[in-house]
Amino acid sequence: MDSMTKKYRDALIAMRQHLHQHPEIAHHEEKTAAYIRDFLKPFEPDRLLYGIGGHGIAAIFRGKNEGPAVLIRCELDALPIREENHLSYSSSIEGNAHLCGHDGHMAMVAGLAPLLSVSPPDNGSVILLFQPAEETGEGAAMVLDDEQFATMEPDYVFALHNLPGYEEGSIITRKGIFASASKGLIITLEGASSHAAHPEGGNNPATAAALILQSVQSIPQRSVAMHEAALVTPIHIRVGHPAFGTSPGEGVVMFTIRAHSNEVLEQMEKEILQQVSNIARAHRLSHHYEWTEPFEAVVNDEACVDMIRQSAKALGLEVISKDIPFSWSEDFGVFTNRFRGALFGIGAGKELPQLHNGRYDFPDDILEKGTMMFYRIIDTLLNNDS
Repeated sequence: MDSMTKKYRDALIAMRQHLHQHPEIAHHEEKTAAYIRDFLKPFEPDRLLYGIGGHGIAAIFRGKNEGPAVLIRCELDALPIREENHLSYSSSIEGNAHLCGHDGHMAMVAGLAPLLSVSPPDNGSVILLFQPAEETGEGAAMVLDDEQFATMEPDYVFALHNLPGYEEGSIITRKGIFASASKGLIITLEGASSHAAHPEGGNNPATAAALILQSVQSIPQRSVAMHEAALVTPIHIRVGHPAFGTSPGEGVVMFTIRAHSNEVLEQMEKEILQQVSNIARAHRLSHHYEWTEPFEAVVNDEACVDMIRQSAKALGLEVISKDIPFSWSEDFGVFTNRFRGALFGIGAGKELPQLHNGRYDFPDDILEKGTMMFYRIIDTLLNNDS
């Protein structure tokens, strides 16, 4: 089966646009999950599991004979960003929007249900996983920790991400590290407030916050080798509140740190915390820190990347091999660090706004290509005549 009927193509476009219009952010995907569940039910999967790692859903289609289990994963959550598009299906929830394309990813994976219902695999089984809370880096681990997941342990795992800046429908691959590891860091500094006319009576953390901003941001240049790419991005800084009569006694500095490998990220974490501790102590400040939104590097299995490339060529799609890993992060790394598998990109269009941009909208023209890519990979692994 090399293509989908017009009926299902139209159904997937309608699904994608419905999901776009009704976005739900991480940990709040209840209505999204219910909508997906209702779409899947008529195709009678052998098992349909709800509430995995939060609001996650898994539909399992079994083949005729024993064999490996192939998991195809997509994401349920939207972003807490205001959409700037004026579409017939623009976000109906102010401040929330599908600006990363998870609406399209869900529609692509859901599109496998009618295909598998009509033509189940010869061997093994297929797991269609709709994962919650990807944007915060928490969902994959929550799914794997759920006792329901233990009943469907996969042998292979695959996922895709749409990529603006590449030709529509092109397939972007890389063996080894595909997407970077990253973490958020919140540093809180505590001194003592005082009257602005007598700052010597307190301990204002402003100078320390400025030094931390400068020192931490330059750590990759000082501590990381050229071939071990790393980056520190300041995302928020605050000292006190806008009260001109007060010298503040507390402040917050926040960073995102990222590196191509988990090992370099861990090295950066230690260096950053040492620098922060030194600066806080020198300024007689107490401090504490919190790591948040952790993403492991996505490391692709070489044989699985070969399957992706073969599938793309069989479908007549352009294959692009990436020389270096992407600098963005994806929590699918939790899966690829435990199971054989790979994440690949699908071009969303060279002129499309970037992901997380208020003007981004997933291109419906690539829905069928994404679904058929997954179907070809499944066919390669589970069908006898492949």
